[in-house]
This record gives sequence, C-alpha cells and structure tokens, in this order.
Amino acid sequence: MMILVIGGSGSGKSDYAEELACSLAGEEHSTKYYLATMRIFDEEGRRKVERHRARRSGKGFLTMEQPVRIGDALSQMETGKKVVLVECISNLTANEMFAGPRIRTKEEVAESILKDMERLREKAAHMVVVSNQLCEDGMVYEKATMDYIDAVGKINRALAARADRVVEMVAGIPVLVKQEGGRG
Repeated sequence: MMILVIGGSGSGKSDYAEELACSLAGEEHSTKYYLATMRIFDEEGRRKVERHRARRSGKGFLTMEQPVRIGDALSQMETGKKVVLVECISNLTANEMFAGPRIRTKEEVAESILKDMERLREKAAHMVVVSNQLCEDGMVYEKATMDYIDAVGKINRALAARADRVVEMVAGIPVLVKQEGGRG
C-alpha cells in the first residue's frame, strides 16, 4: 500500500506520516525505514532536522540520509517486510534538480524520481510519502523556480494517481482525499 500525505508548510504532515508508518509497521511487524531527503544549508535547516530527529526518537525508525537517487536506498535495506517513509518529495526534487553541475529539466527530474519511487514501492509492504503543496500563493517566479514547482506538481499528481490513499493535512487535521482508487 502507498499513502501520499500532502499539505502546506507546518500543516502537521510529518507527524501524521510518522504515526501512520508506525501503525502500518506494527500491524505486520515490519522494519521501519525513514528516508530523509533534506540537505542542510543553514542554521534554520539544522534546527528543522534536529526537531524531526527528536520527534521520531524512540519510534524504531532506521534513518537513511538519501538527498538524491532515493531508489539507491534499497541496496542498504534488509530483505523482508518493510515500511518506508519518504520525507519529502519537495526536498528530493530540489536536490535532484539543482545539486549537479547543471540544472536538470523538470521532465528529467520527475521521470527519475517517479522511477525510483516505483522501485521502492515494489519492495515495501507499505510506503508513506510526504510532499508539500506548492504554488498556492498565486505568484510567478523566475523560470528555474517555476520549473521546480511544476516538477513537484507533476510528481505529486503521479504519486496521487498511483497511491492507494491520499491524505491532505489542513491545520493539523487529516482530510482523506482518496481511498483505494475512489474518492474519500
């Protein structure tokens, strides 16, 4: 089963996704993997990562730092039942798009990430994916930023189409958008 948890910044999606992953793993006695995609560039980023680490402390996650090529994490995972939590698509997309010697196209990035996400999904009993809602401010940004926003949107749409469940977090409240191929 794949569940997409989506929402705005500070909406509670990370807390919800972690609790969901713990619940799913407990049902099947699965190993829980937390694939962290955030790269730390400044003190604010460092504090955010520390808050996330502290929040999931004691929950039994095996944390893997995987800021690019998310599918490569499979080589480090044990065989057997596993629940994989990917935190988060918007960070992964930025890393994939902007980290190399050139800015990759939105099409390249979306295709690469979606291929890796499918590889993860095939090997996991359950996968919980966190992503951000972007571009709800109605602003138009420079081309590279708009391409990034478009790539995240394309990835979110594709993941939502493939997901068994989609949950939008609104002010800490989970709103079921899709359940097992139908609407919530």
